[in-house]
Amino acid sequence: MDFKLEVEDKGSKARAGTITTDHGVVETPIFMPVGTAGTVKAVHQRELKEDVKAEIILGNTYHLYLRPGLEIIEKAGGLHKFNGWDRPLLTDSGGYQVYSLANTRKIKEEGVTFKSHIDGSKHTFTPEYAIDIQRTIGADIIMAFDECTPYPCEYGYARTSMEMTHRWLKRCCDRFDETEGKYGYSQTLFPIVQGSTYKDLRQKSAETIASFGREGNAIGGLSVGEPHEMLYEQTEVVCDILPKDKPRYLMGVGTPENILECIALGVDMFDCVMPTRNARHGLLFTSEGIINIRNEKWKDDFSPVDPNLDGYVDSFYTKAYLRHLTHSKEILAAQIASIHNLTFYLWLVKEARKHIQAGTFIDWKNVMVKKLVTRL
Repeated sequence: MDFKLEVEDKGSKARAGTITTDHGVVETPIFMPVGTAGTVKAVHQRELKEDVKAEIILGNTYHLYLRPGLEIIEKAGGLHKFNGWDRPLLTDSGGYQVYSLANTRKIKEEGVTFKSHIDGSKHTFTPEYAIDIQRTIGADIIMAFDECTPYPCEYGYARTSMEMTHRWLKRCCDRFDETEGKYGYSQTLFPIVQGSTYKDLRQKSAETIASFGREGNAIGGLSVGEPHEMLYEQTEVVCDILPKDKPRYLMGVGTPENILECIALGVDMFDCVMPTRNARHGLLFTSEGIINIRNEKWKDDFSPVDPNLDGYVDSFYTKAYLRHLTHSKEILAAQIASIHNLTFYLWLVKEARKHIQAGTFIDWKNVMVKKLVTRL
């Protein structure tokens, strides 16, 4: 993988760059649709390419490990071949899913033992095994195994967890460096900064992560319930330490306004389930604000969901029609809404990139953020 930083915004810490992988080039800042179980819910790969214009998507190590399982994925030739996505892929390490299984997992120095949410069977992820699994899945960018702490989190626990995450990182790097990819293309490993909402821990973790000299770095343990002000504060602390010549990935973030504010702080890569999850509940993100398509006010509104996205697939559908589909519980409602929200997210980061390149990002961002939080 190669990262080239092209432009830094004059009025902020925002950046525009490119990430080159063996499966293609990604222009940053970028939003990555989440394909938890090998699919972005309700969206065809063709639609991801042609309508959403996604450049990279995610797969989830925990879910893919449990179903369909590593044997099937390896027999297919990796996740790219299995799901038909021929552009860059990123996998998380399973650490966040293990965090979410708080009642059914045990964390030790060796690794984490947990019960499957599918059938209750017991499994153990060690840092080494998390690397082996991701080698088999075959993503272009894979993540180090970490512990994601909850919010709120006591200082002592946050520090102990962070230190273990750093020890696990050493084991991940050792395993990654002594193994090779299985499918004839290169993979790269991103470490993950932890430290909860404590500035000194975040600083220490960022410095430790940077010292490993990997090709990119991630920021984890945020967007887990903390106030937005804390999210921005800790993100800025970390971005000021992580090297400028490598991409920065803020995991699990977030709302459109979160993304713009964190681009301004120096983040390059984002992912979140929000666009598709909210779409399935009738909540649509637009360049003018947030629409609940179930509301009566859209019953006879025959305008496009977002006129600023003219030329994209959702411009064929009116608010009134989408409301009708939603109330009728038609499957097409979830598909159209998901494509719309993902298209909007990709449109937003591409617009951000244009304004960074033009030197007008901050003024544009300040106007957009006010619109993005408006309930229409």
